[in-house]
Amino acid sequence: MTNERVRLSIGAAAGPRAVAAVVGVLFTAVGAAFVLLPVVADGLLRRVTGFGDPVPSYDDVRDLPPELLPPDLHDGATSAAPLRYAGLCGLPFVLLGLYLVLRVLRTAAWLDGTRASVRGALGTRTVDLATAEVRGGAVAHRIGDDAVVRVPTLIARDRDSGRRVTIPLQGPGLGSLPPAELRALADAIAAGRPNQGRDADAHALAGRLRGMAAHPLGL
Repeated sequence: MTNERVRLSIGAAAGPRAVAAVVGVLFTAVGAAFVLLPVVADGLLRRVTGFGDPVPSYDDVRDLPPELLPPDLHDGATSAAPLRYAGLCGLPFVLLGLYLVLRVLRTAAWLDGTRASVRGALGTRTVDLATAEVRGGAVAHRIGDDAVVRVPTLIARDRDSGRRVTIPLQGPGLGSLPPAELRALADAIAAGRPNQGRDADAHALAGRLRGMAAHPLGL
């Protein structure tokens, strides 16, 4: 068992990562333009219609009847124009674009001794594989319009905090993670565990990972 940091080969490949980043930037730009457009249009409309002229102070108009007050001094005139509220429809596009960019650029996983860390778009979770409940699983990924690929995963749950991490066992464009990374995961799971009781299944899972490392082509 080594204590050196091992980076796991998960996440999108360089090509799909660049495409996803561009799509995220476009979503963000379109959403931001939709948010700013009503504000700009409202300012232009005020200049064209004359409402952009300076508004007199309260001292200048306090003796005038309410019906003679300028529109900007009526009750509720300080609230935003309805046109500006339309720009709020662009906020979901901004948030979605930012999430896509962050997810593509930040997604990563690594082993630091027996501690596995998985970083997503908004945070990082860490679980000690030597003491966590571990099991195998699968995540379905759609490829094209009809094809669905099931990617095997390692799921580890901290017994005390309930924190959980999911590590794909297949890298971008690979049949599985490189053998050295699979063996590092297996060693982290088996480190210090007894071979009996509730930890017997963890040792069995570690054995399966070592089998995948020994036969990377599935032969």
